[in-house]
Amino acid sequence: MGGDDQTKNLIMAAVLSMMVVFGWFALFPPTPPPADTNTRTTAEGAPAAEGGTDVTAAAPVDRDKTLEDTRIQIETPAVTGSIRLKGGRIDDLHLTGYREELDASSDTIIFLTPEEAADPYFIDYGWQRVAGAKEMALPRSDTPWTIESGDKLTPDSPVTLVWDNGQGLIFRRKIAIDDKYLFTITQSVENTTGEEVKLVPFGRVSRLEGKATTALWILHEGAIAMVDGEQKDIDYDDLREIEPNPETGARYMYLKVEQDGWIGFTDKYWLSSMATKSGEPFNGYYQVRNSPQGPLYQALMRQPATTVGAGATTTVESFTFAGAKEFYTLRDYQATAGVNDLVNAIDWGWFYFLTKPIFQLLAWINGLIGNMGWSIIMLTLLIKAILFPLAWKSYVSMSKLKKLQPEMTKIKERVGDDRQAMQKEMMALYKKEKVNPAAGCLPILLQIPIFFSLYKVLFVTIEMRHAPFALWIDDLSAPDPTSFLNLFGLLPWGVPDPDSFFAIFSIGVFPILMGVTMWLQQKLNPAPTDPTQAMIFAWMPWVFMFMLGSFASGLVIYWVANNTITFIQQYLIMRSQGVDVDLFGNIKSSFKKKKKKPET
Repeated sequence: MGGDDQTKNLIMAAVLSMMVVFGWFALFPPTPPPADTNTRTTAEGAPAAEGGTDVTAAAPVDRDKTLEDTRIQIETPAVTGSIRLKGGRIDDLHLTGYREELDASSDTIIFLTPEEAADPYFIDYGWQRVAGAKEMALPRSDTPWTIESGDKLTPDSPVTLVWDNGQGLIFRRKIAIDDKYLFTITQSVENTTGEEVKLVPFGRVSRLEGKATTALWILHEGAIAMVDGEQKDIDYDDLREIEPNPETGARYMYLKVEQDGWIGFTDKYWLSSMATKSGEPFNGYYQVRNSPQGPLYQALMRQPATTVGAGATTTVESFTFAGAKEFYTLRDYQATAGVNDLVNAIDWGWFYFLTKPIFQLLAWINGLIGNMGWSIIMLTLLIKAILFPLAWKSYVSMSKLKKLQPEMTKIKERVGDDRQAMQKEMMALYKKEKVNPAAGCLPILLQIPIFFSLYKVLFVTIEMRHAPFALWIDDLSAPDPTSFLNLFGLLPWGVPDPDSFFAIFSIGVFPILMGVTMWLQQKLNPAPTDPTQAMIFAWMPWVFMFMLGSFASGLVIYWVANNTITFIQQYLIMRSQGVDVDLFGNIKSSFKKKKKKPET
């Protein structure tokens, strides 16, 4: 009976683990931000019409052809691209540190693309007229800017564009960039008229929705903003459903930032956002307009209106991030540029209090070792070392239960089928011997949030993307590429596509090792006497093997390492408590077929 109790605990813990891993988000999906909480559709401070109306341009053209006009080149250690002089847009950007595929000949990530191309994604800036002010020529998407200074944008050489509206206003736009992904935009207006002018500076990110990432149910991709310390995750579906303003017909969502914030769009690994310095307010808007390529989503940042006196010049500054969501890069912009909480553009999830420290610890270990796969194994060792006191207590309790097996058998024989009497005597025995029958569940239950947090880290952090381990594992964020369906590459046929349903049956070496190590853990104890429990117990490792086979290989490597260490710990602790662990006997008995009892 003691062995059965122990087995029940293990089965319960395993079932709970599976339920949490595969059912957490299905049962408890993240609550979307309510539409009326610091977010509203309003006529107050409505975006200007230019660039915010539907367009009916010609069909999309080839991207390379859109780059044939006059441009200023961008060249840094992290990005290359160009700024279009027509409109002064940043609409051509490659992330040189990242490629579309693992193959070294694969194209680098194309992040920004001109509006006329098939997949437009671009950033522009400008000025808007204050409501009620007289009409004047302002920079537009077709404004012919000229170069005032600089011939190439690099971290050491900013460029300045200039445009005279012919009505007494001279506009300048100075663009600087650091060695990563942060643009500093300095817009100025020189007023040579005889009267003051009041204008509103803005910045805008425009893009199509793009292709959603696999397993989007655990990851937010879409509009994202930080509003005075409160993060807003807004799906593209929510933007499409914005109702038109009854007065203007415009469709937009309004976010008011009083002190700190940024606004933009996020993908799994990439981010485009606009921000002011800490302490400087702005009005944020999300809007949708029609384009030949489909719905064009726009994030607009309007800074406070500024008055330019006659004969005076006014200057405003803002920041634009366009690039990879690297943890330390995002974090450091809080100190260097005063852009707070940009690191939270990485989707850390509900367990952020675990995912962030786990990632930082993993990154620190990787800095010492230089291999993320071995770093995951080292992290596993550290976690097991931290949890060792609990593991010791648990396995000692399990060992005591095994030693009490004869006493439990006597109780069962004495009370027969009287379950109430048996339960009472069992509890008295546990109390006398100071044994906790539920103690075996604790280490496994503690592994659940750690396991899920590590899964989240491996899934959302770009540092895991295309990170190699050893042998055939060259991307820890992807499933094990081998498959037993073709004998791990020995047979001359392919395997199901990773995105297909049948991929669940195409498991590789590490998922199989995970199932085997989990099975070996079970064999430290005899099989339960109850046939139903025995069946569940027997199938559990192989169910986990197939269910986790399509997970990131880094996570499966963690699970294999965790199972192996747990097996060693449990075996040594049980032996130290005088328990006879018949591992090979238990394995042998699990393959024996039970003889059918003769019918009476």
